[in-house]
Amino acid sequence: MFTRKDLMKLLAPLIVEQILAVLVGMVDVMMVAAVGEAAVSGVSLVDSISVLIIQILAALATGGAVVSAQYLGKKQSENACRAAGQLVGVTTILSLIVTMAALIGNRHLLGIVFGKVETAVMNDAVIYFGITALSYPFIAVYNSCAALFRSMGNSRISMVISIVMNTINVVGNAVCIFGLHMGVAGVAYPTLAGRMVAAVLMVYLIQKPDNIIRINRLSELRPNFHMIRNILSIGIPNGLESGMFQFGKIALQSLVSSLGTAAIASYAVASNLVTLLYLPGNAIGLGLITIVGQCVGAGETGQAKQYTRQLTGINYAILIVLCTVMIVFGGPLVGIYRLSSEASAISRQMITAHSIAMVVWPLAFTIPYTLRASLDAKFTMAVSVFSMWVFRIAFAYLFVRIFHLGVMGVWYGMFIDWIFRAAVFSLRFRGLEKRAVSVS
Repeated sequence: MFTRKDLMKLLAPLIVEQILAVLVGMVDVMMVAAVGEAAVSGVSLVDSISVLIIQILAALATGGAVVSAQYLGKKQSENACRAAGQLVGVTTILSLIVTMAALIGNRHLLGIVFGKVETAVMNDAVIYFGITALSYPFIAVYNSCAALFRSMGNSRISMVISIVMNTINVVGNAVCIFGLHMGVAGVAYPTLAGRMVAAVLMVYLIQKPDNIIRINRLSELRPNFHMIRNILSIGIPNGLESGMFQFGKIALQSLVSSLGTAAIASYAVASNLVTLLYLPGNAIGLGLITIVGQCVGAGETGQAKQYTRQLTGINYAILIVLCTVMIVFGGPLVGIYRLSSEASAISRQMITAHSIAMVVWPLAFTIPYTLRASLDAKFTMAVSVFSMWVFRIAFAYLFVRIFHLGVMGVWYGMFIDWIFRAAVFSLRFRGLEKRAVSVS
């Protein structure tokens, strides 16, 4: 169903978009590092909450993308358009509710999640959280429209808008931090501005009449409970999976915050740098939503498995190069962040261990995209939530609290989690033909 040219047209912009998102995140951390380690730590704490919220909203967008892609595979473009309207409506309302809760809670919420941290760290976190919370509705609309364009096989649009959004972010950071000396707020305001512009552009583009999937008028946002049920049947398990995953990461961030500022800063920098290693798999996973969704909708589950194996192999080939580079140049990369000698040493150790462990990551995190696109989201949710809390978090606390391995103990718990996921999802993937389901 997809030629090599089709795959490249879909995947290449996704990889570029993923790279841009991560590089901008790294630039944010580098720029705020000029303000001090307290600022780096405060931004890191808030980002763990923001990622939770954004990924839950993105999970709902994935549900809409799967439904739309399967309708396209069935040659039912009218139903695909109806699903698009429902997706944008649901994510907009939900994101507005979350923003209000974040603005009202702010310092109190941060205190509940992270406990007692240094006063300077908390003050920076409060400022950053208050500003970036305003951007949640805009990033929700952007992600929903981007998912719809991807379900059409058009990932170039989201790449171009991402370039615009991230350019605003980076230029704004430079002006606000180094020119206006706004501190942490100088990182937050450009993020808000970039997401606002991206959302407006996406809303305009999704209405174009030459799109197979489009939203023509506001009446299409009126609730259609059959479509909403189809979207939520994937979006809710996917959202719960992403939400529990991020809740787990917040619990680990809370654990790390108890180890001191050096541990928080080293963990933030190492986590930021190794995100580069996830780029190929994340881009391929987003592509698999479209590819597998359309294949399953057309009844071609054999092709869905073939494409998954092919793209997972490509993921491994890219990882060999990236992990080698990360191990060899980890020291200079960490040096860019201007951490203390203690924090730098910890970061380098974490990066090396993480790069080696990436040998199991594609099986644990790329294959589940295929399962979700074949409406097996409840299974991936159950396995992921179980593995996150039983293996990653429990072992992290064991290694840190009982065996006193420091922040590296968090990494070791994560690796055990990966191994379990890889084994279970690989077995589930073998029976895809028997379990794949298409939307009604």
